[in-house]
Amino acid sequence: MKSPGPDGKPTQQQAETRLVTAGRDPKAQKGFVNPAVFHGSTVLYPTADDLHAHRAEYTYGRHGSPTTRALQDVMMALEGPQCAGVGLAPSGLAAISTTLLSVTKAGDHVLVCDNAYRPTRNFCNGVLSRYGVETTYFDPAIGAAIEKLFKPTTRAVLVEAPGSQSFEMPDIPAIAEVAHARGALVIDDNTWATPLFHRSLDLGVDISMQAATKYIGGHSDIMFGTISANARAWPMITETIRLLGVCAGPDDVYLALRGTRTLAVRLAQHHRSGLEMARWLAARPEVARVLHPGLESDPGHAIWKRDFTGASGLFSIVLKPVPQKAVDALLDTVDLFGMGFSWGGFESLIIPFDCEGYRTATKWSPGGPTLRLHIGLENVDDLKADLDRGFAALKAAQ
Repeated sequence: MKSPGPDGKPTQQQAETRLVTAGRDPKAQKGFVNPAVFHGSTVLYPTADDLHAHRAEYTYGRHGSPTTRALQDVMMALEGPQCAGVGLAPSGLAAISTTLLSVTKAGDHVLVCDNAYRPTRNFCNGVLSRYGVETTYFDPAIGAAIEKLFKPTTRAVLVEAPGSQSFEMPDIPAIAEVAHARGALVIDDNTWATPLFHRSLDLGVDISMQAATKYIGGHSDIMFGTISANARAWPMITETIRLLGVCAGPDDVYLALRGTRTLAVRLAQHHRSGLEMARWLAARPEVARVLHPGLESDPGHAIWKRDFTGASGLFSIVLKPVPQKAVDALLDTVDLFGMGFSWGGFESLIIPFDCEGYRTATKWSPGGPTLRLHIGLENVDDLKADLDRGFAALKAAQ
């Protein structure tokens, strides 16, 4: 979206402004700020000629409504000029599976980073394999050396930047250059940073998807996914969405749209609080290391600083070796950090995890128990005090 500059020529508005203004037309909405929530399947045509020609702005509820278009307009404004279209899915995993089905057929080969979301691996191993699509997993730090893994049948490379448990940071531009030279598409799971902090389509990615369940929704009350694609990939995505009947419910679409309006202020706070907590934890005697690409000590920091404009509130820590009962004592003592398998909402979360059982291209050997934390919107001093009590319980249980 552009507005006139001092010289009368249009200027590109900043992302924070686009998040507030895109997808809204108060005049068309009888003065109301927010678009209406359209619940509907059937769309009526005014004449038989219109019906025969399918001549209508909207044709059927599954194919979209003014509510879905408003959210798509916001996401396109956020993704930037490389975005040709945005598909909406009922969950993040549905966005991933729809994307992979869009770009593959029997006999194809895909490359997937070893730090990918585990359900992504499950879909590749459990569904794509049944349809004759081969998957090879690669070291997230491989960079341009990924060239050696390509086959004549390689159709796509999927990265997750960073991985949502172990937080390695792939070099997307280097990988994209190799992939495009061989005619393959690049897919990015952009859930961690969202397009606000990481415009991956500008870095050579063809399809940027995310679990909008997380930061787009922002309130832990919806399941949602988005698929943003450039001009090359969008026809594949939109065809598969139509053929599979993928769609999202109108109330969840509305909640996702509402979440976009405050995304900038929420993510700015997650960024600040997350880095402060990461630095505090790095100085704790119980912590061996912190896995957060925003820290100068992190192996992926240089890539993060080059390609990202911010960090979210999700990162992991490696504890110094302690028995499991001590880790459990910490988990059972903290109060502000809930135990739950999600993130991106307003609340802080903590879970133990272990990648060893499913990493195949790399070895996961952190040297101690690992915990993933999501830093919510609470006061960081309160969060520190909560974890301090947890660490005291950990020490007492050894």
